[in-house]
Amino acid sequence: MKLNPNILIAEDVESNYLYLNAVLSKISANIFWAKNGLEAVSLCEDNEDIDLVLMDLQMPEMNGYDATRKIKAFRDKLPVIAQTAFAMSDDKAKAMEAGCDDYLAKPIKSKDLLNVVTKYLEK
Repeated sequence: MKLNPNILIAEDVESNYLYLNAVLSKISANIFWAKNGLEAVSLCEDNEDIDLVLMDLQMPEMNGYDATRKIKAFRDKLPVIAQTAFAMSDDKAKAMEAGCDDYLAKPIKSKDLLNVVTKYLEK
């Protein structure tokens, strides 16, 4: 796995961001934080060294589905992991349709988060 991976957390709820950031500190990740989908797209455009995106699906200004579609249009190989509290089966299908590479349902267990992030950073 890449040392000090650059991970974008797209998450509008600060407590969720702080939790994800704390878990990802275990792999010495450099963290970028977008509080909505527009910021996530902009950060991915401006930072080609972002290695992975954790994308909340329900955010203000632009949701995670639309943000993922826009990001994948110019960085199709960038892994995007959907994370959402709306863990219905059609939400997972919608996330994958939008271009997400994987899916985590909230509340996210630290072990599950590290497993999925490691899987994509090893590719």
